[in-house]
Amino acid sequence: MTNTNCPCGSGHAFAECCEPIIKGEKNATIAADLMRARYAAYTTAHVNFLRDSSAPALKRKFDEKSTREWAQGSEWRGLKILRCDKGGASDPTGSVEFIASYRYKEQDHEHHETATFVRDDQGQWLFEDGVVAGHDPIRRTEPKIGRNDPCHCGSGLKFKKCCALKTPAAEVPAS
Repeated sequence: MTNTNCPCGSGHAFAECCEPIIKGEKNATIAADLMRARYAAYTTAHVNFLRDSSAPALKRKFDEKSTREWAQGSEWRGLKILRCDKGGASDPTGSVEFIASYRYKEQDHEHHETATFVRDDQGQWLFEDGVVAGHDPIRRTEPKIGRNDPCHCGSGLKFKKCCALKTPAAEVPAS
């Protein structure tokens, strides 16, 4: 893979882009460089680098076997970096929002995450945590009807003595 384009999508050769970072020959200068190298490490199943480039709390619970199986069992399709916040050459922390596309067990996936990075005592970037992007939670637009509130049907009875009796148990609001 040394003479091919880097999996991170930079357009540079792997040997000149992420491979030296993965092999420990070069340090990531900015947080986004480490993000790109970690993606490339997944695509090439360099699991030791994934563990070693993680913050100490993550290293302790790193599951090498599962990570290797997932990395090797996936067809990696691309990395798109959407946004970087701090994470520059002189910053102590930074975050990178990205989408990693891959195919796993015959299904296409897009992993959208904001990853946070910190520097260790030697100034090396480490992956600290990630927050997966998702849909906003469903929010109630109407006021909640309590069991002891007047029933919304207008009968004049409490909800628990009226429509709550007609509603399946799973749909009865608890209050």
